[in-house]
Parts: sequence; C-alpha cells; structure tokens
Amino acid sequence: MTPLWSLLFPFAGALAVLLLPARAAALSRVIALAASLGTTIAAASGCLKRLGDTASPVWSLDLEWIPQLGSRFHLAADGLALPLLLLNGIVAIAGVLFSWNITQRPRAFFSLVLAIIGGVSGVFLSRDAFLMFVFYEIVIVPKYLLIVAWGSTNREYGAMKLTMYSIGASALILLGLAAAYAASGSAGFDIAGLAAAGFPKGFQLWAFPVLFLGFVVLAGIWPFHTWAPTGHVAAPTAASMLLAGVVMKLGAYGALCVAMPLFPDGFAFWRPAIAVLAVAGILHGAFTALTRRDLKFVIGYSSVSHMGFILLGMAAATHWGLRGAVLQMISHGIIAGLLFGIAGRVIYERTHTRDLDALQRFNLWKSLPAAAVAFTLASAASMGLPGFSGFVAEVSVLIGLWESYPWLVPLVALGILITGAFTLRALCRTCFPDAAASLAIPVRMPSLTWPETTAIVLLLAVSLAIGLHPSPWISLINDGLDSPVFQPILQRP
Repeated sequence: MTPLWSLLFPFAGALAVLLLPARAAALSRVIALAASLGTTIAAASGCLKRLGDTASPVWSLDLEWIPQLGSRFHLAADGLALPLLLLNGIVAIAGVLFSWNITQRPRAFFSLVLAIIGGVSGVFLSRDAFLMFVFYEIVIVPKYLLIVAWGSTNREYGAMKLTMYSIGASALILLGLAAAYAASGSAGFDIAGLAAAGFPKGFQLWAFPVLFLGFVVLAGIWPFHTWAPTGHVAAPTAASMLLAGVVMKLGAYGALCVAMPLFPDGFAFWRPAIAVLAVAGILHGAFTALTRRDLKFVIGYSSVSHMGFILLGMAAATHWGLRGAVLQMISHGIIAGLLFGIAGRVIYERTHTRDLDALQRFNLWKSLPAAAVAFTLASAASMGLPGFSGFVAEVSVLIGLWESYPWLVPLVALGILITGAFTLRALCRTCFPDAAASLAIPVRMPSLTWPETTAIVLLLAVSLAIGLHPSPWISLINDGLDSPVFQPILQRP
C-alpha cells in the first residue's frame, strides 16, 4: 500500500458519505472510521517500508497538471511527510471515535471531517508549491462549516475569525510563491527546483518574511495567534482535535519545508526575530492559560505555548532544533487531540460546563474515575514529563536552542514552569474537588463508552510509544532532514 492511499481514502470516504441515502445516515460514522483507518494504515505502511530501507528512492508520483504555469501534480513521501501523515491518520481515528454520538446531520459532518483529513494529507505529500497551496485552501472551507453548524461558544465569531486569518495568511503565501515563481524565471513551482534557484539576498530579505508569516499565522505565532483559542473553543470536538492536532501543523510544515529552503539567506537574517517571537508565544500562551477559567480556553492557549517550541526549534536551525521541531509537531498533535477530546466530549457532554470552578462540584475522581485518570495522564504528557512524547520533543528543541541562542534558554525554562502551573491548576480543579465539594455525594454520570475509551487509549499509547522508544521517529525525521533542500540551512554557522 503506497502513501497515495492516505490521500485517496479520506476523499473517497467523504464522497461515499455524501452519497448515502438519508435512511442510512448512521453508516456515515462507520465509513468515516474505515477511511481514517485506511489513511493510518497507508501511512504506517510507508513508515515501516522507509525504516526498512532508507537507501531506497523516496516514493513519488509526478504527473502533468497545469503546464501553462509549470505546476505538476507531484507527490512524494519522505521521512518528514510520513510520520506527519501517520499523525493525521491517528488524530482522524480518534476524532471520529470522539464524534460517535453525532446525530445532527451526520453525513454532512463526517464528510467535512474527511475533507479536512484529505486536504491535510495533500499538503504533507505535495512537492509542488502551487499544489500544496491548493490542498492548503481545501482545508479552509470545511473548518468554517464545521464550527458554524456544529460549534458552541460564539461559533459564528470563532469561525469567521479563524477563516479571516486563514484567508489573510493564504494571500501572503500566494504573494510569496508568485514572487519566487517570477524571480526564478517562471521555471515552475517544484519546491526543490525553486530552492536551487539561488535568489538574490536582497530579494530574500523581503520575500522570506512574507511567505514565512503566511504559513506561521496558521501555526499560531505570536502575536497573530488569537484566532486559535477562539476557534478551538467554538469548534465541535472533532474539529478542535483536527484544528490543534494537524491543521496548525500545516503552517509549521509549510514554513519548514517551503519558506526556509526557498529563501535560506532571508531565513538567516530573520532567525533571531523568529526565536524571540517563539519565546514570546511560549510565555504569553502559558501565562494566559494560567488565568483562564474555561477548560477549552486553557487547552487552547496551551496549544499556542506548545506551538512556540516548534517555531523555536526551526529558529535554532541545527539538527537538534529541526528534529525537535518535527517531533513536537507529532507530539503536540497527539496530546492536544487527547486533551480536546476528553474536555469536549467526555467531560463537557456529561457536566454541560467547562468552568473550572463549576467542575469541582462534580467530583470527577469519584463520579467518573476513568476520565479523571485519562485527563491526569494527558496532563502529564502535556507537561512534558519523562516517558511521554513531549519530553523527547522539548529536550531536543532545548538542545538545539542552547547551540544557537543559549541566552533564551532561561526564558523558555520559565515557560515550562508556568506550563506545569497552569496544567496542574486545570487538572486539580477539573478532577479533584476542594474539601467542601469532596464531602458531597458524587453526581452519577454515564461511564465511558467504547469509542471514547478506544480513542483515549490510542492517543495515550502513541504518546508513550514515542516517549519510551523515539528511535524510529527520529530515524524517519533524520532521513527527511538529509534532503538537499535543508543543507543550506543546516550548514550555516
């Protein structure tokens, strides 16, 4: 099974769901789960094959597409794309399982979820910059529709804010790609070809920030991050999971694999500014999460803080830094999906509140112990405790940062301390009541369903697998970083 199936399964599943008759609407969740499983199996198969023989040529599909623009339908799956495709499939499975109770227009809901999954796979596979942009745009409309139709808190505002930021960022991406296309002599949009064009330094100094900013707005870079917590809170559970788990990674992936290789001189000039903005995002997200009472807002600002580590690893521009950035993409995707799934589906659906103070009276440790244990483990993973994926990723980023900007390490350490503080605050108020509340009789609540349990176990198992045995993931990432397009970045002093 080739990685191409990780693109075909979601779109075929979306079409199959839409074609279901109304009386068979309940089958939509089964089809969505099957398509997500197929996506995951295809990505896992590609990862195992690549690990077995890294000397073999990278899987590739290169077809004529828009010859007038020199744009080709060029897909490839290297060591960077494959683990991210696997992340997409795993989060997709968990998102479908956490949405098993959807009864309001399930065909439309699951078709939109699958469209997002397919668009994300397309971005990770694209080796033509214009094709990547097309898949990038495919993700925008389903995001908006899911939040508007199935969202909750300020859903119209959250959906519109997210969409406007996405459209503005897309305009910057298109401008940056058009400038690169024109400056290269209209040779085409092949990313490797554009990276080898050798643009003048003066051109790169303004083209790089345009293209880079277009991508990293979707990654939640400070101060263009405010769409993220608002969108997370407004979105239904599956959309929150996909938004934080994989959609935000599209921006980081585009910045890493397109903006930086195309304009290495521009990146070298703007590196210190990127590092400072990344640290500002880590600290701002952590301090803001410490003050919020809405559980999903806490997790939303936590995502902003953790995404800062990805940008920080990229700014370090060393093997340790870039490796840590990609590991953090995978780790945060798993952990954020788990936290949003537990908060939005397991806790909110039973308590009908996300207020940290109000949650104390439910005494979840006694009334819903399985959920309390799951949220405790998810919180430990989010804090980056040893044994979980976050520890491996953040340590890698910090080593890379020490090699490049050691003066920023104390500020990042402060951010890690505040992360522990707001995570423990949310955990204690959500699952462990104060003395007065603990004396009350626990509220009876339905136990975890099999889809919820399966999703929680899956995501926790992946985080533990990365944390306890990161070697396969590191091997794939190193294989991707060996690409010629990254050498001008990694070989700089």
